[in-house]
Amino acid sequence: MSGKTITVGTASAEPGSIARGVIPVTTLAGGTALDIPVVIVNGVNAGPVFWVNGAIHGDEPEGPLACQIALAEVDPAHLSGTLVMCPVVNVPAFEAAQRGNPADTFSYDMNRIYPGRENGYLSERVAAAHAAAMGPLADFEISIHSGGAHSFLDKSMFIDESPESVELGTAMGPGWGCIMSNFNPTGSPMAYLKKLGKVGITVELGGRSATSPEAFARIGRELANSILNILRHYKMYPGQAEYPSPRYKGQQEALLAPASGIFVPEPGVAFLTMMKKGDRIARIKSIFGDVLGEIVAPADGMFFGLRALPNVTTGDWCCFFCKVEGTRD
Repeated sequence: MSGKTITVGTASAEPGSIARGVIPVTTLAGGTALDIPVVIVNGVNAGPVFWVNGAIHGDEPEGPLACQIALAEVDPAHLSGTLVMCPVVNVPAFEAAQRGNPADTFSYDMNRIYPGRENGYLSERVAAAHAAAMGPLADFEISIHSGGAHSFLDKSMFIDESPESVELGTAMGPGWGCIMSNFNPTGSPMAYLKKLGKVGITVELGGRSATSPEAFARIGRELANSILNILRHYKMYPGQAEYPSPRYKGQQEALLAPASGIFVPEPGVAFLTMMKKGDRIARIKSIFGDVLGEIVAPADGMFFGLRALPNVTTGDWCCFFCKVEGTRD
């Protein structure tokens, strides 16, 4: 689809142009509008529609930064098809810098409620407006996530293992080899598009440990590179796409604290680096340095997420681990 005017919400872009606008949702008690910002980069030539979502969780600013960079660099005069970006899907959560809208406790996590409900709780209505705009138009989609306020997640993703999702995940580019299975996704844009017979994936990069000026800029650049790489893979934009090698297949497991204390990663451990089952990832120590518990690899594989705050209580999340089942190469 393209080679013609594309409209999303109030934004309408003729071929070869860029248009900004909003997807209207509702009016708030103070009389101001609640909208979802959107930008359309509409190519001069026909092609597919690639849709990018950021900040479904409001404490994850990496998606908005990546969209800014991509918007500055994608020239519609050289684009075949359309790039649609919603830099901030969950505006109330983003403004509060929280995972969900703090005023909506009934549907707090927007990434669990798609396609929402037109007559539901506030976040459900935001999701419904977003889904209604995205569903008919998008051919494929990525939702950009990160560790938010609680952790750092390195390059990783979740796909539904359809050939189309494997292809889209591979098109993220170099370094994106931690590709995990989510066979029956629920509640996310990825799940909604799957029900429509389309393809979406959830990608993770960034978080609290990478918000220094240099680190945040690097994360945004890496994600923008992936947006551009996907455009090149699908022959939407000039240039040669690059791909990850090796590409792993695996399942996620969350590792929780066996004791309360201070979370101390093992010296020398590294993200996205193969480990053997039983290898130590971190220790939980008392305030006096006594070892109270350990976090170890539950299987052969690699960790892609670690908590950012060292203070930890029994049962707290500590690590996301990819139990590697093999390679895709």
